[in-house]
Amino acid sequence: MQSSAHVVERDLRYVCSSLTEEFEKLAGRRLLVTGGAGFLGYYLIQAPLYWNREVEPSRRIDVTVYDNFGRGMPDWLERLRPELSLVQHDVTQLLPADMPAFDYIIHAASIASPTYYRKHPIATMDTNVRGVRALLDYARERAERDEPIEGLLFFSTSEIYGDPDPENIPTPETYRGSVSCTGPRACYDESKRYGETLCVNFAREHGTPVAMARPFNNYGPGLKITDGRVIPDFARDVLAGRDIRMLSDGAPTRTFCYVADAVVGYFKILVKGRPGEPYNIGFEAPEVSMADVAERVAAVAREFFGYEGRVIRKVSEDPDYLVDSPNRRCPVILKAREELGYDPQICLDDGLGRSLVWYRDHREGAAA
Repeated sequence: MQSSAHVVERDLRYVCSSLTEEFEKLAGRRLLVTGGAGFLGYYLIQAPLYWNREVEPSRRIDVTVYDNFGRGMPDWLERLRPELSLVQHDVTQLLPADMPAFDYIIHAASIASPTYYRKHPIATMDTNVRGVRALLDYARERAERDEPIEGLLFFSTSEIYGDPDPENIPTPETYRGSVSCTGPRACYDESKRYGETLCVNFAREHGTPVAMARPFNNYGPGLKITDGRVIPDFARDVLAGRDIRMLSDGAPTRTFCYVADAVVGYFKILVKGRPGEPYNIGFEAPEVSMADVAERVAAVAREFFGYEGRVIRKVSEDPDYLVDSPNRRCPVILKAREELGYDPQICLDDGLGRSLVWYRDHREGAAA
């Protein structure tokens, strides 16, 4: 059976081969990734470093990570220390006085797991609002000095659509959303919406080259087994040798996008996205129920590990667990396809298999 190292190597080759044009644009440039120690940082950072190993030194992408390392320094990031710059910084605070002249910025710092952003709502809002405002001001000041940055990516979320009516599923970027501003998820949803509004108006008023990504249910290597989202929760049950516990009736539906496909989309937005524009990044099909996802995880686990458990239904001890959670979530990705050349390829069962292999070798994780 393949190892997690083989899975990561395969994914990084795929990402780099899908971003030949984009990484050529980044060649010799300075790239900042905020929140780089988190889930998406896992491949957002490793992909350009992987590309760097195949090119001459003058064309390498100079990668810097800003993170508060509140959950500690991940082992994978520590191992990469010789290949990049690591700066302990909280994006809710003033930017470092000696901040270099970055050419591209990815603002991925955020608390994205519902389990954790509901526990830390104010910190979640501060990261999504203060953080992006500080980076937008940095970009504006750079432009005023006639040293403009070339691209800034703000990670928004598909959660800004709330629970769309059936006529707007699959959901295009033009849908305005149906979101509670006071519910248990509002700290995340509304701060991301406000972050987008900041980006749109900086693009209009100052010409800031900022675009927004709206991720739809990313999963895969880098997403800690303790994150609290359904796929790592199911993987945790499988690897513990117990039944898969589904904390709902299994009816809500989602489409899932494997992280390697998602990261390809994010770099395409960074380099090619139109200023002030949002782009859905995800998979259009299949739209599957939570019950189906659980059964698929069990089936893949039986094939890979000889798993003998079954799927059972439980009730969460958290009374707000499903409050304001959309019944359906499915994107229209035509805009990203036509404008960016985004074309995700990794099907759900393949992605689940890769994920379970990775989780087998990463069974422990600090609180996400």
